[in-house]
Amino acid sequence: MPEFRYLAVGPAGEMQRGIMEAPDQAAVIDRLQRQGSTPMRADPATGENLLGRLLHADLGGGNRLRRQEVADITRELATMLAAGQDLDRSLQFLVETTPGARSRAVLLALRDAVRNGGSLAEALAQQPRSFPKLYIGLVRAGEAGGTLAATLDHLATLLERQRNLAATLQSSMVYPLVLLVAAIGSIVLLLTEVLPQFVPLFQQSGAVLPRPTQILIAIGDAVSNYGAYAALAFLVLLLLARQAMRAPKLRLIADRLVLHLPIAGGMMREVLAARFTRTLGTLLLNGVPLIAALGITRDALGNLAGVAAVDGAVLSAKGGAGLSRPLERAGIFPARAIHLLRLGEETARLGPMALRAAEIHEEQVSRKVQRLVALLGPAITILMGAAIAGIFASLMLAMLSLNDLAN
Repeated sequence: MPEFRYLAVGPAGEMQRGIMEAPDQAAVIDRLQRQGSTPMRADPATGENLLGRLLHADLGGGNRLRRQEVADITRELATMLAAGQDLDRSLQFLVETTPGARSRAVLLALRDAVRNGGSLAEALAQQPRSFPKLYIGLVRAGEAGGTLAATLDHLATLLERQRNLAATLQSSMVYPLVLLVAAIGSIVLLLTEVLPQFVPLFQQSGAVLPRPTQILIAIGDAVSNYGAYAALAFLVLLLLARQAMRAPKLRLIADRLVLHLPIAGGMMREVLAARFTRTLGTLLLNGVPLIAALGITRDALGNLAGVAAVDGAVLSAKGGAGLSRPLERAGIFPARAIHLLRLGEETARLGPMALRAAEIHEEQVSRKVQRLVALLGPAITILMGAAIAGIFASLMLAMLSLNDLAN
C-alpha cells in the first residue's frame, strides 16, 4: 500500500506531520478528518529521496506567485464559480486570460492536476511556494463543505485586505525615507566636499578658529576618513542582528520591545490585531473549529509576542474559559479588539465580530500611518534645515574671525 506524507492541524490547534499508508490521497484526508484534524496537504512519500526533493524545489521556485497575483487569481476564480461555472472551465478561462507567463504556468499545473482527478486543494498543495498552508486548508474545508465559491470569496477578501494594509504601510513610508536619505546625503556632501575647500584658507591665516568650527572640521575629517568603514560596520551589525533574531528567545524579546515603543508600538499593535482578527474571522466563517483556527492564525501573525498570547488563549479555550480574557491578560492586543471578541463570544457570533474588529483596526492603522507621515515630513525637513544652518553658521563664524584678524 502506498505511503503519503501529510500535514494537518489537530483538534487542539497543533501542527501534525507524519506518514500514513492509504490507498490514495482521498483516504488520507478522510481518515484525518474522522480523527478531528484539518488536513492541509497529503503527498505521496514512496520513492522520495533527497535528490528528488531538491529537483522539485528548484523547478517550483521559478513559478512562485506574488501575493497580488494570488489575490487576483482567487478573486477571479471565486467570481467564475459563483456564476455557475465548473472548476475545470474556470481554471481554463484563467489560463487563457492571465497575462503573466508565471501565473499561466501555475494555473496550467493546477488545471492539469484537477483534470487528473485531484481536488483543488490537492492541486494547490503541489504549489507550496505560491499558496500557503492557510490558503490550502481553507480551500480543502470549502470543498468538503460544498462552499468552495464562498470560501474563495472570503479568501480573496482576506488576501486583498492584507495586501492593502501592507501597501498602505509601505507607500506611506516612501516619502519620509526619501527625504531622510536626501537630508543625510546633503549633510555628508557639505562635510566632505564643501567644508574641505575652506580648511586651507583657515590654516594659512593662522587664526584661532571658533570652537563650533573646530568641531565641524573634526566631524568632516572623521566622515571623510572613516565614513565608509562606519557604513560597512553598520551593515555587518545589521546582518549579525538579523542572524541573532533567529533565536526564539531574542526574537521574543525584540518583538515585545517593538510593541511597546512610544509611537510605532501602538501602530504595530493595531497591525497585529487587524491581522489576527481578519484571519481568525475568515477561518471561523468557513467552518474551521475555534481551536484549529487559532492554531492556524498563530502561524500567520509574524510576531512571537502575539504568538505567545494566542497560545495562552488556546489553552484557555480548551478548558472552556473563553478566548478574550487570556488575550486581555497578555496585554498585546488593543482593548477594542478584546471587547469585540468578548462580545462575539457572548452572542455566539465570534466570526462576524472578529471581522468587524479587523475592519476597525485596519482603519485605525491607516489613520495612524497618515498622521505619522504628516509629522515625519516636517520633522525631517526642520532637522535637515537646522543641521545645514548650523554648518553654515560655523563657517560664517570662522570667516568673521578671519575678517577681524585682517582688520
